[in-house]
Amino acid sequence: MSSAPKIKVKLFADGADLTGIKEMASNPAIKGFTTNPTLMRKAGVTDYKGFASQVLQIVGGRPISFEVFADEFGEMERQAHEIASWGKNIYVKIPVTNTKSEFCGPLVQRLSRAGVQLNVTALMTVDQVRRVTDRLAPDTPAIISVFAGRIADTGRDPIPIMAEAVKVMKARPRAELIWASPRELLNIVQAGQVGCHIITATNDILKKLSLVGKDLDAYSLETVEMFHKDAKAAGYSISTRAAA
Repeated sequence: MSSAPKIKVKLFADGADLTGIKEMASNPAIKGFTTNPTLMRKAGVTDYKGFASQVLQIVGGRPISFEVFADEFGEMERQAHEIASWGKNIYVKIPVTNTKSEFCGPLVQRLSRAGVQLNVTALMTVDQVRRVTDRLAPDTPAIISVFAGRIADTGRDPIPIMAEAVKVMKARPRAELIWASPRELLNIVQAGQVGCHIITATNDILKKLSLVGKDLDAYSLETVEMFHKDAKAAGYSISTRAAA
């Protein structure tokens, strides 16, 4: 990751595989970590608190986000306080709505005023960013995760939305904006250009950071060499048809 100093945004690793988390934790360029129940399920996690305990030991004092999984706000609140008690570097992930499309704002307000560090997640519109920002306590650190990658999946350009979100969140200087669900390395550059504080990415994307600023002629030649090497290794040949 020799190109990391060129990156204008904090890099957070996103995942639930302990081996991958350990690999990213060994790199000082990684400033924090995120996960979610979907990633945890894919990684085969069955003991939520046990998994969190292991992750906390791996990441040291760097920020780490763990998500509530209830759908009723009362139970979300209970889970949020429990998760927050596991470590001072924890940000509790609260979805912007529940599955009934009910806005989480009142819950965010109560938790933030109580000093719980939140990562409000799954946002995709500027209006959502504005409504969540309004509910955050000015003195409590917080994160707002806008899923720019999923916005792009719908055929929309996420950059204007992210740039406007940066402006909206200036009302809460202790809150940081995450460019969530990036699809390619270019998104890391874009996140920095619009003023995002953080981008959270999977290990596969983060491992490509050494390519930032790479000479394109050299990269072209490496690609040609790869095709040539693989063709030879496969033993491909094209016979010439004999003349009639």
